[in-house]
Amino acid sequence: MNTSLTAKRTHGFTESVIREMTRVAKEHNAINLSQGFPDFPAPQILKDAACEAIRDDINQYAITWGSDSIREALVKKYEDWYGIILDGNQEITVTCGATEAMVSSMLAAINPGDEVIVIQPFYENYGPDVILSGAIPIFLTLEAPEFRIDHDHLASLITDRTRAIVINTPNNPTGRVFDRSELESIADICRSHNLLAITDEIYEHIYYEGEHIPIATIDGMRDRTITISGFSKTFSITGWRIGTIIAPPSLTNAIRKVHDFLTVGAPAPLQEACAIGLRELGSDYYESMIKDYRIRREALYNGLIETGFKCSKPQGAYYILADFSNLSEKDDDTFSRILARDAGVAVVPGSSFYHNPELGNSMVRFAFCKKVETLEEAVEKLRSFV
Repeated sequence: MNTSLTAKRTHGFTESVIREMTRVAKEHNAINLSQGFPDFPAPQILKDAACEAIRDDINQYAITWGSDSIREALVKKYEDWYGIILDGNQEITVTCGATEAMVSSMLAAINPGDEVIVIQPFYENYGPDVILSGAIPIFLTLEAPEFRIDHDHLASLITDRTRAIVINTPNNPTGRVFDRSELESIADICRSHNLLAITDEIYEHIYYEGEHIPIATIDGMRDRTITISGFSKTFSITGWRIGTIIAPPSLTNAIRKVHDFLTVGAPAPLQEACAIGLRELGSDYYESMIKDYRIRREALYNGLIETGFKCSKPQGAYYILADFSNLSEKDDDTFSRILARDAGVAVVPGSSFYHNPELGNSMVRFAFCKKVETLEEAVEKLRSFV
């Protein structure tokens, strides 16, 4: 390929492996357990609200950083859930998904030549986002099966060029919900070295053990934390692309400028629907959602153990990172493609979650945000394959 006409910043990463595996799933008519989108409907109240907003002609640009209604709903949500008192006019930005939220935040807060610590295994966007910002990703490797953050190991990576630490909890792909001691450890290092914490909390309401603790609630972290979340996972609307950023006013001002010139704004009628979802869906909804995901987790986990995969039950999110070394000596990419072609089940190669591919070459990631019958069918296909 002739790269002479392309920007050098694009040479340091590939296209999304996750999205590629969705194309592989379609090619082989395989059950897609690769990309993290549900195969069941969103709550009816959201669908009705979106249709109503369109009928009411809410079809033009909303305020760039989010409609009044969604920012007001977010102010109430963060106070009710976490005790965080927000200024909706100065500390909230609504984006085109959490993906845009992350890159907008990095472009606004990271300078070329800075170093950004990324915890691995990681969601595949973080490294490219750092590179697009002109910065250098530094990787903190968590060891399986516990995937715990070690204070001394993290501290050893800090240099005078370190600018930020990226945290994702509940974690994709490991399923870890980082506990208070781990988050306090990160906070201690951020405070000591004047660092930013950039947190991806898109799975904040999907956890089965422990509790979700926004690092912004820890002493001294509110003014040095960019909290990223959204509605894709909680409301099963990954295609709506409504993300959120919570940050102190000085950071929000910079983030909004980047966001404005990247995408202008998120879809206006869908913002209105999400605001209604935040206001109207109470604790019963969240409890039922977790209950349903717990059932799905058990269905997939038990099936993977039965068929020879080695894995642990995730504490949160909706993925299982599984070791297939008992089943094949192939590398993870080859095994994933064989699984899609011959078993009819599509997964994500584990190496895509590591800077050093060798660390993940015996692992694949399964997504269980699917109907139980879909998961049962996938498990049956795996049984026939092995």
